[in-house]
Amino acid sequence: MKLQDPIAALKGFGPKSAEKFAKLGLFTIEDLFLYFPFRYEDFKSKSVFELMDGEKAVMTGTVVTPANVQYYGFKRNRLSFKIKQGEAVIAVSFFNQPYLADKIELGSELAVFGKWEAAKSALTGMKVLAQVEDDMQPVYHVAQGISQAALVKAIKAAFDSGLLSELRESLPQELMDKYRLMTRQEAVAAMHFPRDLAVYKQALRRVKFEELFYFQMNLQALKAENKSESNGLIISYDREKLEDKVSALPFPLTDAQRRSLDEILADMASGSHMNRLLQGDVGSGKTVIASLAMYAAYTAGLQSALMVPTEILAEQHFQSLTELFPDLNVALLTSGMKAAVKRAAMTGIADGSVDMIVGTHSLIQDAVSYHNLGLVITDEQHRFGVNQRRVFREKGNNPDVLMMTATPIPRTLAITAFGEMDVSIIDQMPAGRKPIITRWVKHQQLDTVLNWIKGELAKDSQVYFISPLIEESEAMDLKNAVALHQELVDYFGDSATVALMHGRMKNDEKDAIMQDFKKRKSQILVSTTVIEVGVNVPNATVMVIMDADRFGLSQLHQLRGRVGRGDKQSYAILVANPKNETGKKRMTAMVDTTDGFVLAEEDLKMRGSGEIFGTRQSGIPEFKAADLIEDYAILEEARKVAGQIVADKNWKEDSRWQVILANLAEKGNFD
Repeated sequence: MKLQDPIAALKGFGPKSAEKFAKLGLFTIEDLFLYFPFRYEDFKSKSVFELMDGEKAVMTGTVVTPANVQYYGFKRNRLSFKIKQGEAVIAVSFFNQPYLADKIELGSELAVFGKWEAAKSALTGMKVLAQVEDDMQPVYHVAQGISQAALVKAIKAAFDSGLLSELRESLPQELMDKYRLMTRQEAVAAMHFPRDLAVYKQALRRVKFEELFYFQMNLQALKAENKSESNGLIISYDREKLEDKVSALPFPLTDAQRRSLDEILADMASGSHMNRLLQGDVGSGKTVIASLAMYAAYTAGLQSALMVPTEILAEQHFQSLTELFPDLNVALLTSGMKAAVKRAAMTGIADGSVDMIVGTHSLIQDAVSYHNLGLVITDEQHRFGVNQRRVFREKGNNPDVLMMTATPIPRTLAITAFGEMDVSIIDQMPAGRKPIITRWVKHQQLDTVLNWIKGELAKDSQVYFISPLIEESEAMDLKNAVALHQELVDYFGDSATVALMHGRMKNDEKDAIMQDFKKRKSQILVSTTVIEVGVNVPNATVMVIMDADRFGLSQLHQLRGRVGRGDKQSYAILVANPKNETGKKRMTAMVDTTDGFVLAEEDLKMRGSGEIFGTRQSGIPEFKAADLIEDYAILEEARKVAGQIVADKNWKEDSRWQVILANLAEKGNFD
């Protein structure tokens, strides 16, 4: 027998039972070895005085009352008896398991596994143990038609086959010595049937390191290959002209902005293909850094393109680039433009008279031909797929790529989700910006808030109202927004114009409403969450979010970032009556900090990486044993050591690392 033999080859298992295991992705004997339990039941008997309320535990005692079965209703019954442990007498109940009565003998020693209820001094039984079993019993994820017992039986059969000794070591000896790791065979055995907790912890440490190390080896090797691509552009920009432009800015760059700009410029000049993510909180000044990178490309005689998700954002960026570089020819390209204007822009892009181009998806249409494209910047990177980036690469001579996002991604996830990219982070706010004051109020206090808003409107300010979010129900979202709009129209009457925007509207309708709000034709804008990331309305100073506890922290922070864009003091009001602790924690976190990175870390702790990114589409793998949040220290160490190995250009020829290459090839990661 071999590790790759089907489960049916094991003693006591036929093709039918092996078929069931396929539901869990278990096909071979090796698969059984590597299918780890997700937790353990501790079957070590405990004293009644050690137990916490609600704890699951094993209690051993002498049976002091006979078993009594009471029937109530169809197929419903309760078996009850008492055991004595020292001086303590404990009531034990089993529901709908009358057949256990035969095992309860007066005067016998009995071990019961169950849930402790301190108030009643009672144990709700789950299992009668004839004698106290092994201290730790594995619990596996199972599927319909597969019981824990059947899975444990199969795994035990795999161990009995003696094939564990054929399981190859997957980590280099040097790393095992450095981190004092168990061998792979020892770790696999201890993951399923540990001698004690200490041995299990060592096994878990080894398994987690192995998973995270190979994940990082993949990313680091990919990154190194990108770096070594000699087909990248060498953008020989004019440093003097660029520094003159930086000096002429109406504000000094923050240290974080300067650092990010230097990292981007170094990539552009390097000759390796740039693949960088520029991360910065709302209002941290990412756009000016992107603009300076575009200017650097211009001084090297190259065109640059900035692609954004919506027409209103494209117009906004077009305006700011035109103001920043009045002597350059900046073109706007969107699907909503008049045909003649569009044609003129496309001619200028093709003949090279246009220096910078801003637009939506129109930038990658077949009809658009670039003269000499050297730099591509995409804003809000998660909206653009890999295919669109590939089209851009083909339109120019493999231009450098910079992505920008205003969604603060915790460092924990940035090195994971964007591991093959270099990440620049602007984690400082420009001097002189007034922090947004955030308040959390209950629904009962809404009248007071509306009265205060009257005062803000009198100061010529504008207000956003975000209508509550109903999960997966656009119809309900719309209904709520319409109702809220009507309430505000009734409340403010002639003193303010209240506009309404929602997801069912066409893009040009939404753009028109947003432009009217920007031009102060309306004072209050009621919206579902469709209000666009990045849209700049400097005069809007109040953001009211209804039922704020229905939003995640990252979303709340994004919405709050719609205000605070001018020089007036801005406010975010969270209206919420949270029903649980998580909701309350979210509200408190929002009031306590305006730092998006701090909030993103909090969000990660509360929700987990899968919920923030949607694990499947984000490219973040689901690990068997490792957890990106809990095991961040191991992830960092794995990243560091993988980076050190890959930094040596000849690492693939080094005899120490042959086991890594063999493992990567086996997984299909290296051709």
